[in-house]
Amino acid sequence: MRHVLTLFDLTSKEIERIFAITEDLKTKFQQGIREPLFPGRVLALLFEKQSLRTRVSFETAMANLGGSSLFLGKDVGWGERESSADFGQVLGQYVDAVVVRSNSHAKVEELAKHCTCSIINGLTDTSHPCQALADLYTLRERHGTLAGLRLAYVGDANNVARSLAVACGKLDVEFAIAAPKRYQFDSNYRSKLKKELPKLKMIETTDPVEAVKGAAAVYTDVWASMGQEAEHKERVIAFKDYQVNATLMKHADPDACFLHCLPARRGEEVAAEVIDGPQSAIVQEAGNRLHAQKGLLAWLLGTQA
Repeated sequence: MRHVLTLFDLTSKEIERIFAITEDLKTKFQQGIREPLFPGRVLALLFEKQSLRTRVSFETAMANLGGSSLFLGKDVGWGERESSADFGQVLGQYVDAVVVRSNSHAKVEELAKHCTCSIINGLTDTSHPCQALADLYTLRERHGTLAGLRLAYVGDANNVARSLAVACGKLDVEFAIAAPKRYQFDSNYRSKLKKELPKLKMIETTDPVEAVKGAAAVYTDVWASMGQEAEHKERVIAFKDYQVNATLMKHADPDACFLHCLPARRGEEVAAEVIDGPQSAIVQEAGNRLHAQKGLLAWLLGTQA
């Protein structure tokens, strides 16, 4: 039994195995085949945050694979009515895996200590591993390989950026991030990346042009994530020179794609001409959340491990 709370929990070979399963299942999906790999299996979705892609893709994944899912909101009282130990030990007896979307990463770590089934991080304040898996799978799908490519991230070094850095380090992709000094990785996370991923090729800069130069993909996210709404005005000022627009995209590789985890704010972190233009891969990327998560579930539950 394994948990996936961050991508540090997976080896490079394990991610490649997940991608191989993903490719197989996606090919069959496109042929109209829905393999019932999980008959009778149940996935719980324990969510504190709003969701479109994470919730629908995981619920659809389990339905496609012959299993079922349960959406658990505030009514179950996680962290309120009883201890995390009691909650986790009981929940783990009922279901085969739990996807958690929480305000606090520490709260998910505590749940994982007591839950006797696999915990998958569907998003926390510090990590979004499922998104990064889909992102790198999309990039590989478009280029046929990942080795030697550059992924440029322009914007706040948030949970998405943190997970992308790890994914790139695991899969031999150069990671370049451009952000104002105040919004770059903190020193502790930078040290962890260097310790855990000594081969990671990473560029940190305040210059978006430097970051996207020759990049195979240019990525951004909203400047103020969920829970940071009070900082929105301040962040719009801080990031005013960090919009991904047609001018910036010209510095990337001519075949570069644009990626965004969504939802997006057109006119802020990205111009409509880019996100709605021919280089945009956001629809393919969002679709691959379903397929990459099928691969992850199949690997975690042991059906094709």
